[in-house]
Amino acid sequence: MKFKSFALTLAMLASGLSATLSTPAVAETKEQFFPLLVYRTGAYAPNGTPWANGKQDYIKMINARDGGINGVKIAFEECETGYATDRGVECYERLKSRPGVAMFDPQSTGITFALTEKAPADKIPLMTLGYGLSVSQDGMAFKWNFPLMGSYWTAADILLQHIGKGLGGMDKLKGKKVTLVYHDSPFGKEPIPLMQERAKMHGFELQMLPVTAPGVEQKATWLQVRQSRPDYVLLWGWGVMNSTALKEAQATGYPREKMYGVWWAGAEPDVRDVGEGAKGYHALALNGSGQQPKVIQDILKNVHDKGQGTGPKDEVGSVLYTRGVIIQMLSIEAVRRAQERFGKGKVMTGEQVRWGFENLNLDQKKLDAMGFGGVMRPISTSCADHMGSSWARIQTWDGAKWNVGADWYQADEQILKPMIKAGADKYLADKKMKRRDPADCQS
Repeated sequence: MKFKSFALTLAMLASGLSATLSTPAVAETKEQFFPLLVYRTGAYAPNGTPWANGKQDYIKMINARDGGINGVKIAFEECETGYATDRGVECYERLKSRPGVAMFDPQSTGITFALTEKAPADKIPLMTLGYGLSVSQDGMAFKWNFPLMGSYWTAADILLQHIGKGLGGMDKLKGKKVTLVYHDSPFGKEPIPLMQERAKMHGFELQMLPVTAPGVEQKATWLQVRQSRPDYVLLWGWGVMNSTALKEAQATGYPREKMYGVWWAGAEPDVRDVGEGAKGYHALALNGSGQQPKVIQDILKNVHDKGQGTGPKDEVGSVLYTRGVIIQMLSIEAVRRAQERFGKGKVMTGEQVRWGFENLNLDQKKLDAMGFGGVMRPISTSCADHMGSSWARIQTWDGAKWNVGADWYQADEQILKPMIKAGADKYLADKKMKRRDPADCQS
């Protein structure tokens, strides 16, 4: 009898403990969780911080204005990477098992490279807007990667198109010298295959000058630029590297109007300290900016005016802040799209959110209704195309502000598609993986 009583007591205790442990988990799964990998410290903090602030503020706005995603509140947690790949992987491993995890935005090409091998096993999508693996546009090879709105191949292609247009045609590039000053990392090396292909096609000389991270020391690099006298310099920099490059160009007398930066080298922190010294410098503009767009006004009204802003109010609407807003919007819309198929008002799994990313369709009417008119171009993804859009404009620094050109450029698919297919096939062969079956597109 005593044994039965003791066993019963143990069973009751175990049951109570089980309930205690499971209750918070059940409660947590009522929220969609967004892990936010950030770098608010270190050499890249001036650029990483507004990006991170934009993402946070958009989440806060959706919760405050809309009550979440069809009633599902959004939770988030930041994890500091310092832009270091190993720390990024640690953040991923720590946060990937959180209930309701939706996706990861690694905020670094190096971290993306490392997580690309982990995501398929964990069934968590990676969204890499304007960065990451260029070949991952091929959704039949990279089921879990989404380089939305552009890659470094599309960026390099557009810059060369613009230069060619200014000369009177791509054939006029023949005999010209183009120098790539790049961050010596996976990020900086990523555009090289496209530039080599374009150089072969059009007959221009390509010089490549790597800069050791973080890029505060470039005197030797710009001495080489001065000696080789290239017709154009393409700057593939990030953080302090960008302003340092512009200062060195000024010091060595290289014309800033002959310099073209990737969209990660075309924000306020890149030129603010250089001021007049950067006048004439061009950079890609992946998105619009400023405080005029409705979405930015909604953030100011629902977040900052209520004292809930993540960073300073005058930062809201800046280039990188707005890019953070776009990234978070597309992530939330992937969840919303997934809910349309798998259940409105429900927390989505990583697999379901992946389907949402693969079936985005934000036309101009939808973007305008969401307050993103003038901020970005329409985007439509598919099973085969995980990018959805490859448009960008050229902006020019006038010494005090960016002036965005009217012309939108699109990367040349005739050049990119064969390169992407070949690169994706090589990746699959190296990893002993196969392409997705078309039937998998419905899953």
